[in-house]
Amino acid sequence: MSENMRIDVHHVTRVEGHGNIVVNVTNGKIEKCEWQVPEAPRFFEAMVRARHYTEVARITSRICGICSVGHTLASVKATEDALGIRVSKQTKKLRQLLKHAENFDSHVLHVVFLVAPDLLGVPSVFPLAATHGDVVRRALRLKRFGHEWGSLLAGRTTHPTKVVPGGFSDLPTRADLANLRRRFTDEVLPDVKEILGTLLSVADKFPEFDRPTEYMAVHSDEEYGLYDGAVQTVLPDGTKQTYKVADYRSCTNEYLNAQSTAKWTKNKLASYMAGALARFNNNYDQLHPEAKKLARTLGLEPICTNPFLNSAAQAVEMVHSFHEGIRLTDELLAEGLQEEPPAMPTRYGEGSSAVEVPRGILFHHYTYDKNYICEGGDCIIPTNQNHANIQLDFEKLVPELLAAKKNEKEIEHGLEMLVRAYDPCISCSTHYLDVRFVR
Repeated sequence: MSENMRIDVHHVTRVEGHGNIVVNVTNGKIEKCEWQVPEAPRFFEAMVRARHYTEVARITSRICGICSVGHTLASVKATEDALGIRVSKQTKKLRQLLKHAENFDSHVLHVVFLVAPDLLGVPSVFPLAATHGDVVRRALRLKRFGHEWGSLLAGRTTHPTKVVPGGFSDLPTRADLANLRRRFTDEVLPDVKEILGTLLSVADKFPEFDRPTEYMAVHSDEEYGLYDGAVQTVLPDGTKQTYKVADYRSCTNEYLNAQSTAKWTKNKLASYMAGALARFNNNYDQLHPEAKKLARTLGLEPICTNPFLNSAAQAVEMVHSFHEGIRLTDELLAEGLQEEPPAMPTRYGEGSSAVEVPRGILFHHYTYDKNYICEGGDCIIPTNQNHANIQLDFEKLVPELLAAKKNEKEIEHGLEMLVRAYDPCISCSTHYLDVRFVR
């Protein structure tokens, strides 16, 4: 191992957006170890000002092309909270089914196409098309199914058109739902089983690393927290604390950091983690039995403090969402879909929401005037909640890799794998403009 290293990854690949890794080691001493976010800021919170409440979710769904469903649901829920709009049980169930579609779709993409190449020692998924063609084809079929599942309910999964404040603008037919239910077991289940078998065969390739932190997620007594619930955090010793969604600022505590155009967050500790592993640590007891079975096979149990295993937790959630999709579809078919117009506003003021998107807990907040025109908005994205945690992971991981006599390329690869494990949506997290980078 060299006593002098210069690692400058500009930008990390197989993630959304631009993030840099900079590590300088001189004479064996770490002089710089930084996770940097240089993305240009985005101004969605300004875009919603002076917009009618029916327009806001259409705008904020464009924050992310991968988590469009989650942003749409967070947006309409915050609007409904502000305007006193109460949705039906049917609407809630359809939205829960839609949320599982997004999680399933995104987790297949991340675990198989973006993380698996690291576990198999190749630079991208393209070499796997030649060496593991059947696996790639199965993954593509699952990805397509997730997309079609979501589009059936939302009109399309990228920037949904049918989810509106108060309900849905259009509903799937009974025949559509019956066909979805048939596809779950007839078409998709065999591919799910085969993909899981492949993942289990490389599970021992996840790096060993341990850094206890705080974990934040949506928690509900009704279900594994995704669509609705309070905000819950759990510390490594198992201590849990619950916050009202309306008090989200008191537990996110955004602040500025000179190495990032995205704000950072913290709560009880110097940082916290959001995402699949945070949900797993907070809500394990509510996982579907088949998802718990996979977790045990992977050696996952709460409280897991290895951030690399966020990807393993995503695989567990993929199984959970698959089986919850079957349950919710069965219930909707048994109850029968009722045509119902979207519910209307009964008041005006401020409202907040928390929804889990694949990358973690997402907050939306809006204020509306008496004409239901938006006066301002606030969006706190999962990835900006993870930036501080990634930085502190770096600060623990680099010395460990140096002590293990890893060379420059091995350390670079280990740090890239760590970033990818978080499944970051970097450009979605940038909101701060006036940054001066200090070298």
